[in-house]
Amino acid sequence: MTLTNAVALITGGKRIGQIVARELALRGADVAVAYRQSRAEADETVEDVRSHGRRAVAIQADVSREEDCRALVTQTVAQLGKLDILVNMASVYKSRPFDTLTGQAWDEDLNVNLKAAFVCAQAAAPHMRAGGRIVNFADWLAASGRPAYKGFVAYYVAKAGVKALTEALALELAPHVLVNAIAPGPILPPPDMTTHERDEVAAATPLGRWGGEIEIAKAVIALVETDFITGETIRVDGGRHLK
Repeated sequence: MTLTNAVALITGGKRIGQIVARELALRGADVAVAYRQSRAEADETVEDVRSHGRRAVAIQADVSREEDCRALVTQTVAQLGKLDILVNMASVYKSRPFDTLTGQAWDEDLNVNLKAAFVCAQAAAPHMRAGGRIVNFADWLAASGRPAYKGFVAYYVAKAGVKALTEALALELAPHVLVNAIAPGPILPPPDMTTHERDEVAAATPLGRWGGEIEIAKAVIALVETDFITGETIRVDGGRHLK
């Protein structure tokens, strides 16, 4: 796919999402970003895209709600004229001990991390009949079949579901829409992580460092520009899955 004058929707426009939006804009795409509460950060992303000469809008949506997911796609098309690329990046990552995990907390994880990707894709697909790209976000552990950390049952199940969803959608939407997923590893340390913890993660990664936002943006661009890769989940983890 050629990105010039394409329209992309990113469900999450801060941190990594901002860099993805910028890289898409640099290649000629217009961008819609979704936000739930972080309006200021979404506005920063919009201004960043516009500074590169492309159109951009920020749309408020709670992607845990089906109606918001569908409205997000509708508003993107209404404001930017079409939809060519969907990047299902919105995610929630919380430790939830199994013995205290409630049905409500389970639903929160599954709704944001898995159901939203399905609903957004279903809403977007009719707008992509002439060709489109969907990029979902899984996790390096789920992509590797390794739960590894206790306390993340719902998160792990949801991200494993994203990999399965990606494969199923790739078959359903072929040949016009290519569907792939990215499974990030150590890209950005959480804000509350200590320096010691950051160093431990880097040491456990064969490439010896955290990747940074740009590595995810590079992967998104590759999966958008490809014309013959579909149904794949690509780990961007610096080889973390090898240890």
